[in-house]
Amino acid sequence: MRGLLLVATFLAAPALALPALAQITTEIPPPSQTAQGEVSVTIYNNNLALVQDRRQLDIPANRSRQEFPDVSAQIRPETVTLTGPGIGIVEQNFDFDLLSPQALMQKAVGETVTIVRTNPANGQETRERARILAANGGVVMQIGERIEVLRDDGLPVRVIFDRVPENLRARPTLSVTVQSTQGGRRPVTLTYLTPGLAWSADYVALFDEANGRMDVQGWITLTNNSGTPYINANTLLVAGGVGPGAQGPSYGQGPMRQAGTQTAGRERLGDFYLYPLPERTTIANRQTKQVSFLDVANTPAVRAYEYRNAWLGTAEQPQSANSVLRFSTSRDQGLGDALPAGTVRVYQRDARGNPQFVGESAIGHTPMGSELGLTTGQAFDVKVKPTVERRERINSERWRTSMRYVLTNARPNAVTVDLMQSGLWGDTRIVQESQPSERRSADDALWRVQVPANGEAVVTVIFDTRF
Repeated sequence: MRGLLLVATFLAAPALALPALAQITTEIPPPSQTAQGEVSVTIYNNNLALVQDRRQLDIPANRSRQEFPDVSAQIRPETVTLTGPGIGIVEQNFDFDLLSPQALMQKAVGETVTIVRTNPANGQETRERARILAANGGVVMQIGERIEVLRDDGLPVRVIFDRVPENLRARPTLSVTVQSTQGGRRPVTLTYLTPGLAWSADYVALFDEANGRMDVQGWITLTNNSGTPYINANTLLVAGGVGPGAQGPSYGQGPMRQAGTQTAGRERLGDFYLYPLPERTTIANRQTKQVSFLDVANTPAVRAYEYRNAWLGTAEQPQSANSVLRFSTSRDQGLGDALPAGTVRVYQRDARGNPQFVGESAIGHTPMGSELGLTTGQAFDVKVKPTVERRERINSERWRTSMRYVLTNARPNAVTVDLMQSGLWGDTRIVQESQPSERRSADDALWRVQVPANGEAVVTVIFDTRF
């Protein structure tokens, strides 16, 4: 509500008398501080984190209610555990309805408030008691015998509330009723799962095409949208999603051309790799933070060209081949590490020596020793034109298809294009071809075509198929 100032006046309310329950209200620190203790955060790739918060509390004997401000606003209450010497959880409540002018007005429906209006001419204030009838896109109230709408007209008006509703909190707060065998100050550890915390890997690759080398720096990118900062937290990142697998089958050619079989020299937890941050860090709410975890210089890399044609694919115009950056994650001739899922952004230096962005590609979790081929874009000067030249039925069960592929190269140097024909059936036979092919799978055939500088190459193939 633009132009409307809402002011809450806090009046003390008597505590309920519960003989078996001591009312303990944790003092909430100012916004510049935090009620958190020693915090450890384990963050997974699938928007999930495990928070362990160790705090020092004064806990009386028998039953008491302990409040934990500054927990995640998206906490999963069913995952909460509280451990400490001589205590057990009896009940817990999570108050996530945060104090705001809108929330305060919505909670005041049916209640009586004070409306204060100021005369802009003389500054004189007038006060009236009003009963709030509705707060749906605007405030409807009853003053005496009349019904009014609290207008958003810029005039100096404010609302004074008699109290703050019990379930409105300045910060996300978890209330836990505990049973303690003895009284005294002791450490307790609050543990819970929360969404809203996630991380991914981002890679910056500087490719030197002339020398066939590249430098790669890997960044861990942390994102906190959980509604709460984590102050001076010991942070551990887990490469992998914990829970039921959601990854379905992959079609087409992805970046990983061959999965590696080397074990990276990193700490493991089950089937996952761990990436601990070297120092404690503060992860502010609504913040993205980056920390370096990989820095490799002068690793072998090469540019290649690839073109995949669908079955019976004919192009009226020549099509650009994909520009592909190939490299390895192996220990000896590669990056020498396992790569968490993320995005690789590739740069090359221009004639003036300035690095320029030339493309990017996403990768999945990649074991060490893998062979990667990242499609970074489409080649300007390398084209392929596939044509179905002839198609005839041999008998009731077989067809014969003649294909012609024209590859052109406007670059001043020769290139090799990996020409792939997909959509082949398992019983497809190549009757005739102008150069030898490799059968990569039941569905794919590959020709490695040498295309001269400023020239062209032609591949012709006759397929025998059922369809």
